[in-house]
Amino acid sequence: MSIYWAALAAAITSSLVGQVLLKAGADAAAQMSFLLQLLRWQTILGIGFYGAGALLYILALRRIPMSVALPCTAASYVVIAAIGWYFFQEPLGAQKLAAVFLIATGVVLLATA
Repeated sequence: MSIYWAALAAAITSSLVGQVLLKAGADAAAQMSFLLQLLRWQTILGIGFYGAGALLYILALRRIPMSVALPCTAASYVVIAAIGWYFFQEPLGAQKLAAVFLIATGVVLLATA
């Protein structure tokens, strides 16, 4: 795997971690003002992971075509659906599972093309 594909995988992972942290900060902040929510450690860390993901994505784009790289980021949807279900008790019904399967199939087809 080239450094650029590794950067893309790290960008996807970093963005995914950022998303989970932002959700954790939002869940606990139901009674807080938006400003206090922004100052929570989960929110600050989540924004940092998103920023790191963007920098890694820029590196990946130096050698991976955008028409391949961007759809590969959809792999995070597959993982985030499972994390949302497991950690945040979000429903994961048949329709959502079918959509996740289609996304995963599309990502594999693009990444191997």
